[in-house]
Amino acid sequence: MKVLNLRCAHEHVFEGWFASDEDFQLQEARGMVACPLCADKTILRLPSAPRLNVSRQREPPAVESAPNTAAPAAAQQAKWLRAVRHMMVSTEDVGERFPEEARRIHYGETEGRPIRGRASPADAEALREEGIEVMSVAVPEPLKGPLQ
Repeated sequence: MKVLNLRCAHEHVFEGWFASDEDFQLQEARGMVACPLCADKTILRLPSAPRLNVSRQREPPAVESAPNTAAPAAAQQAKWLRAVRHMMVSTEDVGERFPEEARRIHYGETEGRPIRGRASPADAEALREEGIEVMSVAVPEPLKGPLQ
């Protein structure tokens, strides 16, 4: 099993697990490798060091290196992804009916509950003008399907 460090054209850093280098190359050539955050298929393989298991515990040598700038970005991506997943599991998807359902909740025609769905920019602006708070959230394509 090969674990590769990858980055998309939008600078999202993620891991990919493949059976071999050839497996990665085949999947990439067929357009099967995509960023889990934005679904971009322009993927760059980042350098990575192999992980070696040794039989005895040793103190790793002190090595001065450049700060890992990918780590903070990856941590921020992970936080954002957790927040989006939480939103997805704790809201009801009303789909294209979002503007109508938001109005029904706002005006007390139906029980209040957290909802999500799709609205055009014009519909979202009309809801805001009526005093109904709405916000747009970019949801990664892989999260739009069934949640595991």
